[in-house]
Amino acid sequence: MKKCLIVVNTDKASSEMLGIETAAFLKGRGVDCAFLDFNGEAQDCDWKSFDFVITLGGDGTVLFAARGAAQHSIPVFPVNLGEFGFIAGVQPEEWEDSLELFLRGQMKTVRRTMLFAQIFRNGKAAASYQALNDIVISAKSAAKTISMDIRVNETPLGRFKSDGAIVSSPTGSTAYSASAGGPIVGPDLDALVLTPLNSFSLSARPIVFSTKAVLSATIIPSRNHDAILTVDGQEPVDLKDGDEIRIKKSEHDAILAGTSVEKFYNALRNKLNWSGGPNGGSHA
Repeated sequence: MKKCLIVVNTDKASSEMLGIETAAFLKGRGVDCAFLDFNGEAQDCDWKSFDFVITLGGDGTVLFAARGAAQHSIPVFPVNLGEFGFIAGVQPEEWEDSLELFLRGQMKTVRRTMLFAQIFRNGKAAASYQALNDIVISAKSAAKTISMDIRVNETPLGRFKSDGAIVSSPTGSTAYSASAGGPIVGPDLDALVLTPLNSFSLSARPIVFSTKAVLSATIIPSRNHDAILTVDGQEPVDLKDGDEIRIKKSEHDAILAGTSVEKFYNALRNKLNWSGGPNGGSHA
C-alpha cells in the first residue's frame, strides 16, 4: 500500500492535528498521502487513485468514504472521533498500533453489506445511489405525510400513508431505523430492514428481508408533493409523484478495518446502554 487518502472531518477539532500526525507516520513508512476535507456534504474524489482510505471523524465520515471506496474495493481504516463508533472502530489512543498492523496486513478487515437504490421516472432510470447505512423516503417537511405503494419482488405489501419509510442495511440498523422502532440486526448478517415512519396504520411494523429481495416504493400523488430520498442521512434528493424507488443489496461491499462484530456489540452495550435490566450493564 503506497498511496493513502486521509479524510479529515472539519467539524472535529482534533481531526486536523491527527491528520498531520497520521501523514507523518505514513510518510515514515513510504506511503504517500493526500487530504480531503469533509464537512458533512458529498463531494467528488478520484477514489480509485488510492490504495486505502483513513477517516478521522465519526460514523458519518466513514459512511461518506465507504460510498466512494466500496465500488473500487478500497479498504477504509476508520479512526473514531465521534460519539458512537458503531462503524469507526479504531479508537484515537490506539490508532498508531492499529495502523501498523493494518499496513503489515495483520489486521482483519470485514465486509459490510451496502444498499443500491435507483429512481425510475416515467419508466426510465433517472439516478442511482449507494448507501452503507440506509435509504430514507420521506416528506420534505416535518409534520407532513406521503403515500407510497410498497412492493417486495413485485408482490404488493400495501399502500402506506406515513411520514415515510427507512430501508437499512444491518450496519444501519442501529441508526435512524433503531430510533424509529426498527430491529437491531447483527452486522455480519445479510439482510434488508424496512421500517415505516409513523404510519397511520397500527398494522405497519418493521420487516426484515433477505438480501435477495428487491424493495420498491412508488410515490402516490397527494396534497403534499414534497417527497425526498435521503442517502445515509447526507444526500437529500427531490422526488416527484409517480417516481418508483427500487432498493436492493449493492454488488459492492464496504471493506472496513478495525471494525469487528465484538466492537459492534461493545458499542451497543456501552453507547446505547443495551442491558438485560435496570442494572444489567453494571455487571457486564
